[in-house]
Amino acid sequence: MKNVKKVLAAFLILALGPCLFAASAADLRKLYDPVIKKVAGKYRIDPALVHIIIRAESNYDSFAISEKGAMGLMQLMPATAKQYGVNNIFDSSQNIEGGIRYIGDLVRLYDGQTRLVLAAYNAGQEAVRKYKGIPPYPETRAYIAGIMKNYKKPSVLAKNPVFMGRDASGRMLLTNDPRLVEKKKD
Repeated sequence: MKNVKKVLAAFLILALGPCLFAASAADLRKLYDPVIKKVAGKYRIDPALVHIIIRAESNYDSFAISEKGAMGLMQLMPATAKQYGVNNIFDSSQNIEGGIRYIGDLVRLYDGQTRLVLAAYNAGQEAVRKYKGIPPYPETRAYIAGIMKNYKKPSVLAKNPVFMGRDASGRMLLTNDPRLVEKKKD
């Protein structure tokens, strides 16, 4: 009888455990919002777009894995994750940072055209190049339509910050590379 009780208890824990610890997408959005805002600000990407992409890609499931092998919140492919310095693809902070950096590169590559950025994020840059625009894939077209229903901006701006300071010789300098501006000595 003891064994039956133990088996039943184990079964209940396994069956009901996920329900006890499940959080809604809205709760998870709140949880990840500070990280998204910080990283999106760092790379000058609209955090609203990042939230919409995460919702579409993984519904805020940091352990999501697609049929094609994309993983984590932003559904990064392993090669893309590696390219953007993501060592643990299931670490939400690393995944968000890698995904936002990738979006930033796509924004620059496609001059901020939201639909092309989304097409490349979903189908890959090669598909966008091959079809000289949005690929005719039903999945990609549905993905873009779904995102654009909630993100109505035709372009994504990745503004580069401008730093003002002085160079080593004391001349006034405006640059988008903060390393070129001499830091004040305290």
